Amino acid sequence: MSGAAASGLLYGANVHANGIRQHYLRFGGTGPEIIIVPGISTTAAQWAFIAERLCSGHDVFVLDVRGRGLSESGPHLNYSLDACASDLIGFAEALGMGPYTLLGHSMGGRIGIRAARWRPSSMDQLILVDPPVSGPGRRAYPIPFEPLLKLLQSAKRGEADAALRSPSAPRWPELHIRTRAEWMHTCDERALIESHKGFHDDDIHRDLAHLGVPTALIVAGRGGVIRPEDEAEIRGLLPSIAIRTLESAGHQMQIDDTEGFLSIVEELLARPRDRFDGRVSTFGKQEISEDVPTNR
Repeated sequence: MSGAAASGLLYGANVHANGIRQHYLRFGGTGPEIIIVPGISTTAAQWAFIAERLCSGHDVFVLDVRGRGLSESGPHLNYSLDACASDLIGFAEALGMGPYTLLGHSMGGRIGIRAARWRPSSMDQLILVDPPVSGPGRRAYPIPFEPLLKLLQSAKRGEADAALRSPSAPRWPELHIRTRAEWMHTCDERALIESHKGFHDDDIHRDLAHLGVPTALIVAGRGGVIRPEDEAEIRGLLPSIAIRTLESAGHQMQIDDTEGFLSIVEELLARPRDRFDGRVSTFGKQEISEDVPTNR
């Protein structure tokens, strides 16, 4: 228990929200609330090292997206972007949160965009970490899916540790290799397949054009996910957006350059919410409750 307290971790818990069981980790416990939503094959446990650094002065919740980690999964679930965004809205409401900051990595950023359009009043700030900008009629998401699926299958056999140490694997620190090897098997294969398909079928640019939430974008300089022309388009859709680039990092920037990533996040968290470079659309400030799916 003393180790948990020293790390800032208060507890892990489950809540019934949006009709399913959602698992989360909570750190800190005091101050403005932050919800971290991980990417396509990442669990709350893999973002604990970031939550530990952010929880001094913040109340940090790290969510297991449906079909990952200890949240509900199975053939009965819908793994669409709409379902995941509804989960996020339901999660915050079930815990009685006031306006919170949403920090979403990759797929988690896309979930945050959709939720922010539907429930702008629920968010104080939206921080997007290298979200895929693929979609209908756009170039494909540049990170191939096949290696991810192969890693999941290795994890199901208990062989993820060896796969993550292969010559073709990223050169990650030992902590992150072990954590990914431990948790990768919890991902539902269909969740990964449907989420990756959604990167190409869901149009988040339509949502970006109507956001009424203070929004920031962190781009991985070596990620290849967001190009300069994508930044220009996003700024055209949402002139108020604050864009920062972490030149030293790839898509998993929280691992590639942890200190650089945290420096940018902490700077964004400290910004006065009324300081923007342009206008904020008023359309998104209206709640769009009729568009929020409630089915599973």
